Amino acid sequence: MVIDLREKLPNILVIGYGNDLRSDDGVGQRVANAVATWGMPQVRSLAVVQLTPELAESLNSCKFVVFVDAYGASEKICAVQVHPLKPLDTGNFLLGHTSEPRSLLALTQALYNYYPRAWLVTIPAVNFELGETLSAIAQQGLATALTQISILIEGFTLSP
Repeated sequence: MVIDLREKLPNILVIGYGNDLRSDDGVGQRVANAVATWGMPQVRSLAVVQLTPELAESLNSCKFVVFVDAYGASEKICAVQVHPLKPLDTGNFLLGHTSEPRSLLALTQALYNYYPRAWLVTIPAVNFELGETLSAIAQQGLATALTQISILIEGFTLSP
């Protein structure tokens, strides 16, 4: 009999990434830290500077993952964006960087023959200078991202 260890581990993982010493670039980490305060037993969060290959083990131990990062906002695009993710083609992922969520999903698939359902939440950012203060745009995006993540988590927990 084969036992699936994922049945006993947290179902949901939120990974917020970015440089918290580069103002708005750290908004992903702030989101992950805020999610950690929700006290939801099925949700675990990680705040990291960048996505690294070692995170594949964490992805293997969850059923659903939400990646959160900042993006350089423009006048045309300045809203929180939420997109489902699939792994990169496993034949090509080693050529890229695992600092990209789809590459990390592909690495997880290659190592464990499994990857969790995944979403990417990106938050508009305008200030990447040295500092720890978020711009008004990133602060608003942080609040919106938390709402969107809550909706994603609720949708996942209600799905069969």
